[in-house]
Amino acid sequence: MEHLRKGVWAEQEAATYLEAKGYRIVERNYRFGKGEIDIICWKNPFLVFVEVKYRKNNDYGYPEDFVDARKLNRVKQTAVHFMSTKQYKGPVRYDVVSITGKEAPIHFEDVG
Repeated sequence: MEHLRKGVWAEQEAATYLEAKGYRIVERNYRFGKGEIDIICWKNPFLVFVEVKYRKNNDYGYPEDFVDARKLNRVKQTAVHFMSTKQYKGPVRYDVVSITGKEAPIHFEDVG
């Protein structure tokens, strides 16, 4: 249960951070099949699909290191479903927001 609570906290931190940078949150925790997108947001001209990764510390690697090709592929498949249901055909981007402990989030743009 603690793990889930930390995940919810990290996603809220990421959303707040992105909004402060001028992103407009469109949807959170979008699910399709086995895929989930933590945050879907808009920053002109892009619809941005964001994976949030949290780690208590960097002892075993940085949070962003845990977004591998398999995870990114699942996010992309889920994004295709989202775009088809919304009939969106514009430019997209895939980002990662990395959060470690209580440090400020780190935003990696266009990771895939």
